[in-house]
Amino acid sequence: MKDVAELAGVSITTVSHVVNSTRSVAPETKARVLAAVEQTGYTGDAIARSLVTGGTRTLGVAISLVANPYFADLLRSMEHEITKSGYTLVLADTHDEPSVEQAAVRTLRSRRVDGLILTASPDAVVLKELRQLKIPLVLVDRLTTAQDVDQVGPENIYATSGLVQHLASVGHRRIGMISGTEGLTTTTERVLGYRLGLGRAKLTWDPSLVVSGSSAAEPAAAALTQMLSLPSPPTAVVAGNNVMLSGALHECRARGLKVGRDLAVVGYDDVDWADLVDPPVTTVAQPIAEMGRTAVRLLVDRIADPTRKPTTVRLQTTFMHRNSCGCGL
Repeated sequence: MKDVAELAGVSITTVSHVVNSTRSVAPETKARVLAAVEQTGYTGDAIARSLVTGGTRTLGVAISLVANPYFADLLRSMEHEITKSGYTLVLADTHDEPSVEQAAVRTLRSRRVDGLILTASPDAVVLKELRQLKIPLVLVDRLTTAQDVDQVGPENIYATSGLVQHLASVGHRRIGMISGTEGLTTTTERVLGYRLGLGRAKLTWDPSLVVSGSSAAEPAAAALTQMLSLPSPPTAVVAGNNVMLSGALHECRARGLKVGRDLAVVGYDDVDWADLVDPPVTTVAQPIAEMGRTAVRLLVDRIADPTRKPTTVRLQTTFMHRNSCGCGL
């Protein structure tokens, strides 16, 4: 810092104010300091700065990098917004397992992150710990029914209901649902949406037409096999997420079923390949980028105002109408 100050012709205190944004500095002075910083490669001491300011300007993100490919897109949008907000992202992989998740969160805490964004695993035990410690926290994607935490996620119930109603509108009366991992709010809400759609279409609820695909491809293929072996199998199936959608489509191909003609297949979650396969797949697209940005903004607001009333944000999805539902074939 002394070298930067001498090069810029200012005091060490001025360099500190520019680097740490602790006081307004004249534009021309700030420009000289930043040029000197660039020339010297000065980075500062984040640990020392945290002892003075009480914060590290870092935000922790605990998310499963393997549970669902769309989490990578979610992470990308969060990283961009975190950087834009003047923070640095520290990432920990939870593997979607409660014990690993707890260890990951504790690792982030040991790094003195200023706040946490969490995509909670099924039956996440770490939430109780975080609430007790009163750490700034935002839940993303997988929400809780409690209203004591900031959280942001997609609208699940009416979006899934819309998929079912669309299938019913083109003549399907036996509509199956490949549901996700039990214990996830996304699973519960999408099954509720499925049942709501049946009700609105005046179709009868049949529990044998809802089989868990455990939010993975192979279990989803097995779930579809189970439903197709029923005495009265479904003529249409809703997959609860994009991974299970791929499993269902693989099973259709293995059986020689023509999607859209022999079996209508639609899914919650849009994917890059949805309009590249034959036929293109009807889906519900989540506002992933907006979800990531909103999560970061909620956390930054929480850090700035710890007493602010917790906020739950539900973002609207988009119905992506293609041909796998049988339309246009």
